[in-house]
Amino acid sequence: MTKIYPPLEIPETLAAGPGPGNTDPRVLERFAKTGVADHMQADVLRGMIEAKYMLRELWGTDNVYTYGVAGTGFTGLDCVLSMILPGDKVVAFPNGTFSGIDSLTIRMKAATKEELAENSLDPKASSVTIVETPHGQSVTGETVEKALAEHKPMWAFMAHWETGSGRINDLKGFSDACVKHGVMGIVDAVSSLGVDDFNIDDYPGVVAWASCPQKGVLSLPLTYAPVSFTDKAIEVVKDRGCRTYVNHPILNARHWGIMDGKDVEAPGYHQTHSCYAVAAFHEALRIILNYGKAAKAASYAYHERALREAVEAMGCDVTSDMTSLVVLNLPGKLAGREKELVQGARAKGFGIWPTLSEPVQVRIGILNQLSEEQITEIVSRFADAMLEMGADFDKAQVMAGLQSYYAKKAA
Repeated sequence: MTKIYPPLEIPETLAAGPGPGNTDPRVLERFAKTGVADHMQADVLRGMIEAKYMLRELWGTDNVYTYGVAGTGFTGLDCVLSMILPGDKVVAFPNGTFSGIDSLTIRMKAATKEELAENSLDPKASSVTIVETPHGQSVTGETVEKALAEHKPMWAFMAHWETGSGRINDLKGFSDACVKHGVMGIVDAVSSLGVDDFNIDDYPGVVAWASCPQKGVLSLPLTYAPVSFTDKAIEVVKDRGCRTYVNHPILNARHWGIMDGKDVEAPGYHQTHSCYAVAAFHEALRIILNYGKAAKAASYAYHERALREAVEAMGCDVTSDMTSLVVLNLPGKLAGREKELVQGARAKGFGIWPTLSEPVQVRIGILNQLSEEQITEIVSRFADAMLEMGADFDKAQVMAGLQSYYAKKAA
């Protein structure tokens, strides 16, 4: 007998982790109010054309091959990493969970047929060099320079902001080293696009960039992952090809009205796009550009400082340097109980996260939480979670300190 399950009733939660962030109601409204439409309907295509122009402004680039890949951030990364073919020499610089997953993807792409067959889920590609940076530390330009000088690869890879450890890596040093050694750089900007104020054209050593829809861009997780390729990268793909159809850097661009390195009036079919996703993504880009890149970056830095000082007042040790995420060690007797604390908070609709690799730390994010009221709620709920586990501090004093921080700007 067929069992009919009850409908899903998913409650509202406070997404205070590394991402996804809390989606702006205006984005949800565009998603919900969009009519049923063919994916080649004129308004859907207009939305895609305008979205690629807005993405160029957000990325700070003249790259024509700038568009969105349908899916999550990993989809965008798969698109840019598809340029890597078996046997390609690559140096990757992971310093956390997600750049580690990116490095695994690179090993899978670069592995020969024999290497992949030997260990298909974790291939040891001899052409790939992994330069590990310890958890809690940033990748430096000096590290990149030394490795590229020694190994002389075709490609180099690094994450800009690594949410696994909450660290910002040296983007200028990475780009400069790539230029010096004639290496093509690829960057994971999943956590920095829409949060940090930077222009990718200022980093000529990087030929391909990938981000995601649900963090700084603040669309929905399954809309479009922004990517951007230089002409040099596209020429490499033209000359050598790549082993994908859906996430092909050149074929995918045709649906966004990009053909033969130029914008065209009549986009071509590549895959079926969701009119709902287009509407949500388009609105998210409108919102962030209306806010302003520099203003948004400054706002993140200001509110992250408030959260940082508050959790430090609770006795926590903050080890991150990102402005959208605080990564911390719990104090004294709570040390080692990070997962327990996170589980208790999440059970009450407060969505903080542990780190996903050792050492286990707590991650508190402020994506789209850029007001005194929102930060105050995050601090209050985190304080309650700690006190319930036996932490020893005066919550009233912590909240007073937070109020004082915001009062200084008001004054």
